[in-house]
This record gives sequence, structure tokens and C-alpha cells, in this order.
Amino acid sequence: MPGPDGWDDDAGAADAVRGVPFRPLSISEMLDGAIAGIRRRPRTTLGLAVAISTVIQVTSSVAAYFFIGRDARDEVTPDVLLESLGAQVTLTVLGLVLSAYGILLMSGLVAPILGRELVGLPMAPRQAWRDARPRLGRLAATAAAVMGISLGALVLPIVPFFALIAVDAHPALGAVAAIIGFPLGIGLMVWLYILFVQAVPAVVLERQTVTGALRRAVTLSKGRWFRTCGTLLLALLVTVFMGFFALRIPFLIIQLVFFGDASGSGATMGALAVDTAGRIVSWSVVLPFDAGVIALLYMDRRMRREGFDLDLRIRGRSAAAVAGAERTGPPDRDDGFVDLWRTDPAPAHPWTGANP
Repeated sequence: MPGPDGWDDDAGAADAVRGVPFRPLSISEMLDGAIAGIRRRPRTTLGLAVAISTVIQVTSSVAAYFFIGRDARDEVTPDVLLESLGAQVTLTVLGLVLSAYGILLMSGLVAPILGRELVGLPMAPRQAWRDARPRLGRLAATAAAVMGISLGALVLPIVPFFALIAVDAHPALGAVAAIIGFPLGIGLMVWLYILFVQAVPAVVLERQTVTGALRRAVTLSKGRWFRTCGTLLLALLVTVFMGFFALRIPFLIIQLVFFGDASGSGATMGALAVDTAGRIVSWSVVLPFDAGVIALLYMDRRMRREGFDLDLRIRGRSAAAVAGAERTGPPDRDDGFVDLWRTDPAPAHPWTGANP
């Protein structure tokens, strides 16, 4: 549908320029759009991903070195690994939780990048940081809330199992509690994570509070839970293949060649350093992909449920004025981009006079 001032006179050509179609997206378009966002803004997206991945993976490696046990640090053998199985499981869970939290943080940081790409607005240097900086605290709190709610839903149903073990109850009772509790906990965790995951882009783009973003996520997820689940599942498969296999194979080969037959703390430190570098490289690539899929899911839901794309096409004059203000205005001033995404009435823009 053509918009005023020719803002959408050629939708196909505009979509090609943007890289992300400005209309409700199919699952394949969301996956492709996440990759296109990395390709079109590699320094911004990969720079953020490297910073987050480095913190997460170095933290996991330090925890592994100091908490897996002295014997496991000096000599990695099957017997020693079995003896430290509990510590390894704990560290694995810790790594997964930190990685999931990093993905949520990254989705909030790349949301302005993909949002500008979606509506066809240019991006000045460090513009993504200026868009996200006012909401960094709420972004971190919202990501923590999504993780806390999901993990709480996982833990609560399996508490009876551990309680029965602690009081040395009959094994049959423990088995029944495990059969019921673990599947129920996993199901609740997945359901709540997918229900609330769109809160992270919402808290940045809509300038919502933490509780307001969680409510927005529930509203946007109504009737589309299974579609969201399917999209995130496909993204997870890509992540597992690229992050755990393809990108880490060279580092695994280096570990086997240089540290495969060595023993002692020095060799263990070397192997751990190589493994950490491999995890940083692999997660720096897959992290913005997963985060971009989450951000595009939020944008797709805005367009499908609220007609955001049609609304903005109708307000094409305001969008064009915002684009012109960005090109001519001071680089540190607000260009009105965030006001395009807000659901509450916003004051008139100081440059354009438009009231998004």
C-alpha cells in the first residue's frame, strides 16, 4: 500500500534495501533477518557479542578451574571425572544459565539495530548504544526476571523429589516424585520462558518498566505461543550445530594435538584457555543470531497483533521527518526513533513537531 511522500511507494525495493521486510514475517524471514542484521552491522553486533561472550565464558572457565576439584585440575581421567560429576553438572547448568541470560541481554541491545533496519532509518555510529543506554538497568532486570521466573518454574515441581531423598523416604515415592516433577518442571520452564521472552525487546524499544514489559510480553504472545516456540526451536538447532560443533572443531583439534597427552596443572590451564577461546569465538557468532530472532519475534508480533507496520505506513510523513531529522540534527540528540515504538502517548517531537 503506497504511503504519503513516497515513503512506501515501492515496498519490494524498500524491503531489499532494509534487509528485513516491513510486514508480518514468516519463520524463515525471521531467521534470515537475524543473519542479515549481523551482516549489515557487523562491527556493532559482533562487538557487543564478543564483550558479552567473553564475560560469560571466562566466568564459566574460572568457576570450572576452581570448583571442579584439585584432582580434576591435575589429571583428567574417567575415574576423576566420575568423582567430580556433581561439580561438572553444576558448572554445566551454570554455563547454560549464563549463556541464556547473555542471549536475553543481547536481544535487548540488538533490538534498536533491527528496529532501525526494519523501518528503514539510517544508523549513526554508536547509535545502538545511545538507543539502549537509558534502559540498561531495566534491560538487565527484565532479563533476570525472565530467567528467574523460568528457573523457578523448573525448580518448584522437583522440590518434593529432593525433599524425599533428604528424609530418606521409600525409593518408590522418590521415583514417583521424579517421574512427575521433572517433566512438569521442564514443561513449565519452557512455557514461561517463551511466554515472557518478548519482554526484553519491549523494555528497550517501548521504554516499559520491568513489570510493564512482562505484561506486554504476555499480551503479544496470546494465540502465538506455538509459533514462537517453533521459531526459537529452529534457532536453537542452528545454535547447537554452529556453536557446539562447527565453530569449535578447530579449537578441539588444537586441544588434542597440543594437550591430549600432557598432564599437570600447566597442561590443564593451556587446554582450558584454548577451550575458553573456542567458546568465546563460537558464542560471539551465534549470540547475535539468537538475540536477533527474539527481537524480530517481538517486531513480528507487533505487526501481526497491533498492525504496527500499517500504522507506521499511515504515519509515513512522521517517519520521513524523523529520518530527515536524524540526518540533519545533532548526533547526540534523540531522533524520535523510540517514540515510533511506544504504545503510550508521547510528547511532540522537538524537531519535527510530530506526535507519534
